[in-house]
Amino acid sequence: MRRRRFLFIAAAAAFAGGARAGIATWQADMLGGTVRVELRGPRGLAQDVAGKIGDTIAEVEAAASLFKATSALSRLNATGRLENPPTALVDLLGLADRMHRATGGRFDPTVQPLWRALAEGRDTTDACTTIGWDRVRLGSTVRLGNGQALTMNGIAQGYAADRVRRLLLAHGYAQALVDMGEFAAIGGPFTVSIEDPALGPVATRRLAGNAIATSSPSAMMLGTGFHILGPRGERPCWSTISVEAESAAAADGFSTAFCLMAPDEIRATLRRVHDITRVTAVDEAGDVSTF
Repeated sequence: MRRRRFLFIAAAAAFAGGARAGIATWQADMLGGTVRVELRGPRGLAQDVAGKIGDTIAEVEAAASLFKATSALSRLNATGRLENPPTALVDLLGLADRMHRATGGRFDPTVQPLWRALAEGRDTTDACTTIGWDRVRLGSTVRLGNGQALTMNGIAQGYAADRVRRLLLAHGYAQALVDMGEFAAIGGPFTVSIEDPALGPVATRRLAGNAIATSSPSAMMLGTGFHILGPRGERPCWSTISVEAESAAAADGFSTAFCLMAPDEIRATLRRVHDITRVTAVDEAGDVSTF
């Protein structure tokens, strides 16, 4: 989550009543990295819109950050229950539930205790017993099973990118590329490179109103293990997976899960899910497959 993130505004909106006061650049440290607006157009980003971008990302951060002890997710993990969760967390939990069902359980936010144990070099036996999305209870009060904790890191950046894209659309922006580790486009086309940590650039894709997310298990290592964890001990099948979908949240979540899925499993998922338009998969030898 410590990547730099950019909001590339390719062309600002034409505002009724003439041009509004704007700014050339805007940035803030949020979501574990730097969010920056890069302008490529005749007008600056309106001051009020820039403020709303910050507010939108801050809302996601307050709901789902694992870096902030006061976030709703951190409080849920600390106590095992949370009454009246904020809207952003409700959205993320609903998306996670959909991803879990669609991927046969490969997408599972309850791997957080295992992630922590590996990151801290501890024995993982107890952490493995806490995994299981079926033990999470959603509703006006969210309840976790004994010893459980959740991570939304496999979907939160994509969700935030979608929220910012909707904000820009609502304010009349016709061309924009939102990059928060995952890309969400307004208009286009925009050219995006797919890169593998070991192989470098492996493909380029063109976005036009859709989204793309890329996951690479070796981009971050936990000791000698990968940072993308299979809930049942599955190991990554791919070096890099890139998913194109209507929403960045879907692309984000499915790219995480597909790292752990063989080709036939990915194809079976695509037959059930209709908002994914393309999957680009790179194996350790550098061979590229598309689904």
